Amino acid sequence: MASSKDGLRKRNDKGHANENGKTGGPTDEGRKIDQRLDQHLEYEFGGPWGVLSIMTGFPILMYYLWICLVFYDGQLTFPSSVEDIFPFFGRMWEHVRVDASPNLYAWKVYGGLMIFQLALAWVVPGYMQEGLPVPSLGYKTLMYKCNALGCLYITWATAAALHYFHIFRLTEIIDNFGHLMSVAMIVGFSVAFGMYFLTVATGNQIRMSGNFIYDVFMGACLNPRIGPIDLKMWLEVRIPWVLVFFMAVSGACKQYEQYGYVTPNMAFMCLATWLYLNACGKGEECIPQTWDMFHEKWGFLVIFWNFAGVPFSYIYSVVYMASHEPSKYQFSIPTYIALFATLLTAYYIWDTSMSQKSRFKMQTQGITTFRNTFPQLPGGTLQNPKFIQTAHGNRLLIDGWWAYSRKPNYVADWIMSLSWGLCIGTASPIPYFYSVFFIAVLIHRVGRDFERCGVKYGKDWDKYCSIVKYKFIPGIY
Repeated sequence: MASSKDGLRKRNDKGHANENGKTGGPTDEGRKIDQRLDQHLEYEFGGPWGVLSIMTGFPILMYYLWICLVFYDGQLTFPSSVEDIFPFFGRMWEHVRVDASPNLYAWKVYGGLMIFQLALAWVVPGYMQEGLPVPSLGYKTLMYKCNALGCLYITWATAAALHYFHIFRLTEIIDNFGHLMSVAMIVGFSVAFGMYFLTVATGNQIRMSGNFIYDVFMGACLNPRIGPIDLKMWLEVRIPWVLVFFMAVSGACKQYEQYGYVTPNMAFMCLATWLYLNACGKGEECIPQTWDMFHEKWGFLVIFWNFAGVPFSYIYSVVYMASHEPSKYQFSIPTYIALFATLLTAYYIWDTSMSQKSRFKMQTQGITTFRNTFPQLPGGTLQNPKFIQTAHGNRLLIDGWWAYSRKPNYVADWIMSLSWGLCIGTASPIPYFYSVFFIAVLIHRVGRDFERCGVKYGKDWDKYCSIVKYKFIPGIY
């Protein structure tokens, strides 16, 4: 099963488990179902008008929440009267114009990060991981260069050196939040539209609806690449979660400079963001097994959110703490213990459940050797896992965490997002945006996923649902 010059691998075409116990591919009936699913069937997100509302509404919402967080004591602000409506919008615009202008400094910082991360992704050695068979590529598989962890170590060391020698002070990140956010939004829009036009011009579009704005939102290309870099996987980790982590570190540095210490709340966010970023790096070989790589196209939905949405709307608690006195969000010692315990427990379930599912998929492909990166938590790999063999040719895992819930990773992921708001208590409602938005996203994704699985697996999906009864929390939902 050697790699071809285009980086693709051709797998066994038989849709059943072979003598080595691996699944070679879907059955003939499975291929017909895949062909149906690999085309535009219906509009999602409210269709063209819905996605247009999202594309215009989310940037406005991000500006509004940031303004409330920094300039209105973390409280939602509204016009005081009918007469105040136009002056209110004038004040909002003035905040954006003055404190969130896409200035040259922000372009240097954000653009520098992008160029640095692209260069590292290109040159740093990495672990080569085979992805899942892609129906649109004739069930060939793509090879992914997984070097995020090495790139992250280099990035952390570089940032520490730049800060120590006063070349680039990390406090400048949080101080220029608004300016950086505007640049990130411009980059997100530009890349989304640019990729759409480039993909259509080169004839590589897939699963198109025929509506321009909807196709820009959902994307036209499935596997965009520059040399050895898979852009979709690169963007999922190297920009959003790197920025999220350094936002937290920036907030901690600012607190230390102001007060001579870092609050437990800010330390919590540094730990939480490091855990997430490090998990993405140390388990990068699991990403090619996910829905995002296998099926989701690279459009505005993914591009804008990773360039701008994640780093500039998930981290509101840090922005609040960096601009407010610690007395506003102090807890008792037992509360801090409970907060950290909740984070670490949720992280363990999230990390190991993701690892169980991804490595199970690798095992069905005959891959039995896995990376040994830090930290490898106990229970991340299932030995002789239980599963349902489907008529489609795929297998459905019913073991480990996945014996109790169809989406245990979503539950744990959401609890972590909630803790990112809980770390400031009731001081402001805005840091809870992440968890509120995230649960809406997860419920929507589950609906899309389960509907697709119902079509793909038919009676086998009904059997699976009868065994794994709960979507999220065992015994509840």
